[in-house]
Amino acid sequence: MKRLSFAEARKIDLVQYLSDLGFEPAKIRSNDYWYLSPLRQEKTPSFKVNRKLNVWFDHGIQKGGNLVNFGMFFHTCSATEFLQKLSLTNRLPFHQPGPTLLPQSSTPVFKKEKINLIEVRDQISSVSLQKYLSVRKIPLSIANRFCKESDFELYDKKYTVIGFQNNAGGYELRSAHFKGSSSPKGVTLLGEDYSATILVFEGFFDFLSYQTIQHLKTMLLSNQQPNFLILNSIGFIEKMKLTLEKFASVHLYLDRDSKGLTVTKELLSLGTRYQDKSLLYENHKDLNDYLVNEHLNKEQSQRTGRRL
Repeated sequence: MKRLSFAEARKIDLVQYLSDLGFEPAKIRSNDYWYLSPLRQEKTPSFKVNRKLNVWFDHGIQKGGNLVNFGMFFHTCSATEFLQKLSLTNRLPFHQPGPTLLPQSSTPVFKKEKINLIEVRDQISSVSLQKYLSVRKIPLSIANRFCKESDFELYDKKYTVIGFQNNAGGYELRSAHFKGSSSPKGVTLLGEDYSATILVFEGFFDFLSYQTIQHLKTMLLSNQQPNFLILNSIGFIEKMKLTLEKFASVHLYLDRDSKGLTVTKELLSLGTRYQDKSLLYENHKDLNDYLVNEHLNKEQSQRTGRRL
């Protein structure tokens, strides 16, 4: 499949693209569409899209740009990787320059293009999703403990994916061919008050990878685990700093890309409570990449050595 060029990607309608991800504007003022930021948690909309210019600006983090810039922040990936993601999407909503035609009401309606979550089920029974988990080296028993099999509609088509719920009620949605989320976007905070330690992950597959590694070590997932924060977007880290300050120990399992390393460095500068655990997978992009490509091989080698 031909990959989109940067010029083609910048022509994609930002308002429609955000709707595809499950984000709708809280208010519209002329050409300005205001959202609760998709990149972090907030209660007052401060993320603006100028639909005429097809650009965005997040006042909370003082960053903005075109759709490619947004995609790199939202998906925590490089520009090239984001273009590859876009190239897999059908019926891309291209931006049409000129005046914006607003509906009669103050809220736009994008029913056909919005991710509409239909049903979630406790057990992941889809064979294709089970194969996808196998490729990512996540045992089905662990996925079923933390995830749901989820049905949603997009572009009048029904899809079945793995869903991971955030604390705002939305879901991160994944399959071998889809990455997105249902509204509202937010973090997932798991744990009990008895633990003074919290582990921080960017995405839920890294969290599942951690659970898998612990399971391989002990062959039993303990119910008394530390607290976990799954950001679901690196942009949420600013809003979660006060929460992290409540814990005596914060273990960082962020991605080893430029954004993840930058955030890790910033947090480490705040005090000794923060510990960089990404050194475990320093030669890999994230914890799941380490699990898939190295950790299981180490486990198998150690077991073979014990038998010799």
